[in-house]
Amino acid sequence: MSFCVEFPTSEYKAVSLPAGSNLSEQLTVVNSPVLFGCRTGICGTCLVQIQSGEDTLTPPDEAELEALEIYAPGIKNARLACQIALTSDISLIRIEGA
Repeated sequence: MSFCVEFPTSEYKAVSLPAGSNLSEQLTVVNSPVLFGCRTGICGTCLVQIQSGEDTLTPPDEAELEALEIYAPGIKNARLACQIALTSDISLIRIEGA
């Protein structure tokens, strides 16, 4: 089984990734607008806003929530892409300046 990851508001094409994939492992090998730094959820480089599919993702853990308070205060549906395991089709945009 695979799911679609879309990047609206960008020129990047949607990609199909295996179910359960960690986005940091998969999006680095395909052409995507999401950049990754530490891959552990502390640098904020991979900050994204989920446009659709957010309700099917595993909720952020306490460490991710703390990072989101620092890097994306007040941004609804913000997530660190390195912490997302793909459980459905999603649409996301990269939050610049993190």
